[in-house]
Amino acid sequence: MNVLRHLLCLGFGFSAAALAAQLDRRQWTITGTSRSDAGVAKIQALGLHAIRYDKLEAIPNGVTHLLSSVPPDDGGDPVLRSLGKELAAKTKQFQWVGYLSTTGVYGDHSGAWVDEDTPLTPNTERGHRRVAAEAGWQELHEQAGLPLHVFRLAGIYGPGRNALESLKAGKAQRIIREGQIFSRIHVEDIAGILRASIEHPNQGRVYNVADDHPAPPQDVIAYAAELLGLPVPPSIAFADAELSPMARSFYADSKRVRNDRVKAELGYRFKYPDYRVGLKSLLLVPN
Repeated sequence: MNVLRHLLCLGFGFSAAALAAQLDRRQWTITGTSRSDAGVAKIQALGLHAIRYDKLEAIPNGVTHLLSSVPPDDGGDPVLRSLGKELAAKTKQFQWVGYLSTTGVYGDHSGAWVDEDTPLTPNTERGHRRVAAEAGWQELHEQAGLPLHVFRLAGIYGPGRNALESLKAGKAQRIIREGQIFSRIHVEDIAGILRASIEHPNQGRVYNVADDHPAPPQDVIAYAAELLGLPVPPSIAFADAELSPMARSFYADSKRVRNDRVKAELGYRFKYPDYRVGLKSLLLVPN
């Protein structure tokens, strides 16, 4: 079968790698970018094309699909700064464009449910940057016709990046903050939702990417300890926890994220609908 489609992943991280693993190489050419030579080598070791991000002066010829997971910085979205004009000029080249954002754009809702129509009221600097980045990508869609799809990701876990690994490394903490609720998503379900969107594009649409069962973070740690047969770590009050500023900022938001849209519009069925199913599966995965 001839290669018909070419995916360019700007920022070949955890989620992009999971998507690449699910795509049929007989139908896809896949190119990933990295900021380091070591990162380029890792992409090439997967049998994929790789480019140093700082040497990417233009979108390669033949790219039909584009996924950006590059986070915004102090100056905004790096991809829009360096490639925005070219993207606007080449919109007809693309069949699908995806931008990976975060549910942090919703801010704090004291544990209440949010959906894609909930107003964006971030209360962290990272959240404000993401709102601005989303707006920049949406502007390309509205003004230039870029076939954009925005995916707001909940807390990501998967092989090598989960509560089981934290416990085995002795780094897990059961931090208690009254009323704190987080939504999560297994990286394979992120990839599955991206694939479903590629096959059923709906330009300009925004999708929440979260599983069915938000839960307090301490419950996840306790369940992981049970699976491993390890003692449940003692509880620590949030005020007393030793956390980095980045880790502490995650506790600024408490909300439950609805996923009805990916089910209704993309027909997606979650492989890991909650953290219990996801963590059980990870017991058998080599890391």
